[in-house]
Amino acid sequence: MNIRSLELEQFRNYEHARFVFDPAVNLICGENGQGKTNLLEAAAACSTMRLFRTAQKKEGLRFGEDHARIIADFQAQRRDFTLELRLSRMKSMEIYKNGVRQKRQSDAQGILKTVLFCPEDLMLVRQGAGARRRFLDTALCQLRPYYARYLEEYNRLHEHKTRILRDSEEKPSLLSMWEDFSLRMTHIGAQIIRYRAYYCKKLLEAAAAVYADIAPQEVLSGEYQTVSSVTDPFASAKQIEQELIDHVLRHKQAEIAARSCLSGPHKDDLVLLLDGRSAASYGSQGQVRTCTLSLKLAERELFFGEDGEYPVLLLDDVLSELDRRRQDFVLNRISAGQVMITCCEDGISDKLRAGAVFQIQNGKII
Repeated sequence: MNIRSLELEQFRNYEHARFVFDPAVNLICGENGQGKTNLLEAAAACSTMRLFRTAQKKEGLRFGEDHARIIADFQAQRRDFTLELRLSRMKSMEIYKNGVRQKRQSDAQGILKTVLFCPEDLMLVRQGAGARRRFLDTALCQLRPYYARYLEEYNRLHEHKTRILRDSEEKPSLLSMWEDFSLRMTHIGAQIIRYRAYYCKKLLEAAAAVYADIAPQEVLSGEYQTVSSVTDPFASAKQIEQELIDHVLRHKQAEIAARSCLSGPHKDDLVLLLDGRSAASYGSQGQVRTCTLSLKLAERELFFGEDGEYPVLLLDDVLSELDRRRQDFVLNRISAGQVMITCCEDGISDKLRAGAVFQIQNGKII
């Protein structure tokens, strides 16, 4: 799996640029603020259908422009694909696969698979549960198209139900819809919980093995935490749905009082442990970074195990944030598959043996 070329029009600080990539290591150089991360964001968007730095796709438009395009030519599953994302200030993003417009984002999501690692991820362990849910969801939406559809519907239901609860004080009649939305959310939520549980099990096993290679004297483990009434997240969707229904009905009055959805997988978490203790609370800075490295590299291995192809690995100035030992560890584990690395430091670039080097300045290749 690799991206052959990426063309950007009016995206972020790029007026127009076309990149032709090496199937192995690609080094993207330049000072801060020149557009290196923007290039990786465009590449990631072709797999996730979203921009990793903002929830508003229109923010990807170049200043003063109303439209932008990202066009990727890539190989995946031993087939050739062209994917075009059309961003607009006035309407939703349009997606074209091999020239044919797609009805849903999930129809194109995950054909190209990427694993993104940026400096903010190094604090994934210590961030709130929302960051770890996004980490899980980003991977699962690429691996499982049905999961992406479930998540999209669940988020829409959650938004509507939150609005009902928020406005119910002024319009009590809105609460007549509470049960319908709650029951549909439990049905979809049961599917999401099963997907997350199975993925977390595999992820934690793989991450523990990676961590042991870096720090053999320590043990990384973890636990997927979901709604307290769910006795077994690996149970049938029907059983989980009934347990979710029981929980949400018991909390109806609490939800009305709080004017917020208190029950559901939108509060899930992935708790990480080092030698049985909370990594977030007790881990040193080095241990926390090693945990995140292990999760990201494990994610990459799971993608490979799924279809025999490594995802495109996007490293956004991460190596400069790591000490030399961890830098070398990462570099030794990314010899296979396509890699795109943004970098400012010459010392790191000497180690990469890049097949292609791009020097970026003010959104242009120089």
